[in-house]
Amino acid sequence: MEQPKKNPQEIQIELAPEVASGHYANLAAITHTPNEVFIDFIALAPNMPKAKVQSRIIMTPENAKNLLFALTDNIRKYEAAFGTIEPKRPLNAPSQGGRNGGGNGEIPNPFMA
Repeated sequence: MEQPKKNPQEIQIELAPEVASGHYANLAAITHTPNEVFIDFIALAPNMPKAKVQSRIIMTPENAKNLLFALTDNIRKYEAAFGTIEPKRPLNAPSQGGRNGGGNGEIPNPFMA
């Protein structure tokens, strides 16, 4: 009987229990050098003067672009299954302009520069 052939490209990924719980982040700060992209994931709480970086990911620009494509594809699939993701707007909020959103009563987007 012939043995099933394994895909030579198959990667087995181990998820340790201490990593599996993940970290919550509602803000990301992204910077780069010519050779790396740094993504700091931050948990920002209301009325707190400091926010702690929960995790820092460092990757090559090529891998960062691959991540961008993967996120775009996953958001497209999510919206196909659950509907369009819309910015949240507080009820009866005054209009606030700003470079990171916040106009027309929108909550400012912490992921936009």
